[in-house]
Order: sequence, then structure tokens, then C-alpha cells
Amino acid sequence: MQKLIILDRDGVINQDSPDYIKSPDEWIPIPGSLEAIAALNNAGFKVAVATNQSVIGRGYYTLEMLENIHQKMHRELALVAGHIDAILFCPHAPEDHCLCRKPKPGLFQQIFDHFHLTESFQTILAIGDSLRDLEAAKAAGCSPILVLTGNGEKTQQKLSDSFLETPIYPNLSEAIFALLARETR
Repeated sequence: MQKLIILDRDGVINQDSPDYIKSPDEWIPIPGSLEAIAALNNAGFKVAVATNQSVIGRGYYTLEMLENIHQKMHRELALVAGHIDAILFCPHAPEDHCLCRKPKPGLFQQIFDHFHLTESFQTILAIGDSLRDLEAAKAAGCSPILVLTGNGEKTQQKLSDSFLETPIYPNLSEAIFALLARETR
């Protein structure tokens, strides 16, 4: 069975901004997040990113700029011997009512297709900082985890009863190292 973990990008891997991340210069990793991804890689996990990028649909920047931001993320990860196996994004604005914008599970289904997965999604962990990340993970049959970086603290205050069992960690690094510690037991 393939070991896979799905991460949100803004607020989980890198710092978030209410004005969006619009350039490589604005993409700043959260301390420890890149090293955590490298630790996942070393433990045999495939790492996928599922990210809403409505900045494209809203016309704030182009696909080329998004690719430039992702290239910076890849370069920064390579510096700590880490990598991301797949990045899937929704370029649509909320009013487009697409099937891939989280909280809908379309991006997760694209990830499952990318890795040729057909069952046992409960073993796939999905880490996010917003309610829509958790909802998409649950809708796709994955196990959601909340981190308190980005919008995580606000999200924690709004969690409904259906997410009371959701594990919560201060940041991606602590979530990953807790996961890896359980794996080695």
C-alpha cells in the first residue's frame, strides 16, 4: 500500500496572507515545514499538495506566476533534501461553482487518480489550516488533521461536532513528527 499524505499549501507549508501569495518573494516557508516534508520523504511517504488558488480565477496573476511560486517551493525543499510528488490546484473563483474548489473533494480525487489509488482513503492523512481543508478531506474519505498556523487558530474556534475527533497540532512540523513517531513504534 502506498503511503500518501496531502497538504494544503498556504498556512500549512508557507505563511498565508489575507492579500494572497502573489509572487515568489511573498512565498515564505513556515519554520520547520520544509524539514517536515523532507522527513516524510525519507520515511517513504508520497507528498501531495491540494491548494485553492482563486487568485488565477480572480485575475490577480497568471498560471505562469503560480508555476514560479511552485518552483521556489521546489527549490527551497531541495535545499533540505525534500520534494513534493504532486501539486494539484483549483484555479477557479468561488462563484465558478467548480467541483475542484475545496471544500469539495475534486482536488483529492485528482490526487487519487494521479497516484492510481482506488480504495482505503481513510489511511490517507490530509493536513490543513482551514475548515474547507478539513471538509474536503472528510468528503474524500481521508483523515483530516488541523494545524494552528495560518487560519488554524480561527478554524479551531469554529469546529463543529463532526470534527471534534480531528487531531490538532501547533504546526506541520509537530504534526509530521508525531505521525512519524507513531510509525516507528
